[in-house]
Amino acid sequence: MNDATTPVTVERPEPGLCVLRLNRPGRLNAMDLPALGHFHQVLDGVLGDPALRVIVLAGEGAGFCAGLDLKSVLDAEGRSQLDVASGYELQLSFAGLIKRLRATDATVIAAVQGVAVGAGMALTLAADIRFASEQAAFHIGAVRIGITAGECGISYHLPRLIGASRAFELMLTGRPVAAAEALQIGLVADVVPGDQLLERAMACARQVLANSPYSTAHTKRLMWGNLDASSLDAAIELENHAQVLGLMTRDFAEAAQAFVEKRKPVFVGR
Repeated sequence: MNDATTPVTVERPEPGLCVLRLNRPGRLNAMDLPALGHFHQVLDGVLGDPALRVIVLAGEGAGFCAGLDLKSVLDAEGRSQLDVASGYELQLSFAGLIKRLRATDATVIAAVQGVAVGAGMALTLAADIRFASEQAAFHIGAVRIGITAGECGISYHLPRLIGASRAFELMLTGRPVAAAEALQIGLVADVVPGDQLLERAMACARQVLANSPYSTAHTKRLMWGNLDASSLDAAIELENHAQVLGLMTRDFAEAAQAFVEKRKPVFVGR
């Protein structure tokens, strides 16, 4: 059961798998600076676990994450209380989450129910795999309130995931993307009824866990690295190094032996 006073809760349903759940449902899981600080503290512990293989990122209640909790930065008359220094601190804290999720070798799976807005949408884009409920909607939003659509890596991730032409249209208009369209344009891998969303993400997590730790960690590195490769030759060179190193691992030897013996391999991660 989630503690309503804890902005992000941690569940460990099985070895190697961690569920991080944003837990401010009354605010659609929008985050203020203290909540962001807590999220970073949670990541300090979770990412420090050498046995971690998969993170499932979810939200409590009707929304995934509505981004910044605007009420936390406005006074009673609705005026912003941020100055340049405090605004930059806030931005760095949000953006730091994105960088940490991308940097980990663990596969990150976002289970997106309800709205994902602004920095909340950016969290989903930092995931390696996204699943959505039928009620999910993705909002860039910031371009409609006097700031830019480029925040927390959105201008980097979105064109790489759905193509530059679509990304320009979404970022310049700020229109929402419903779940069906998100599936059509490749933003999410699957759309399921809300009551099946977490299990869909968990089923994918278990498929990842069934593979060698070396294989999944280095595949993630290769995929993100080669999205920025300068040429086919550079991409293949990176693949070649990772593949040859993989051939030297105990897990490859175990997979080869299991193939000969017609059984499932038992990977040990070395």
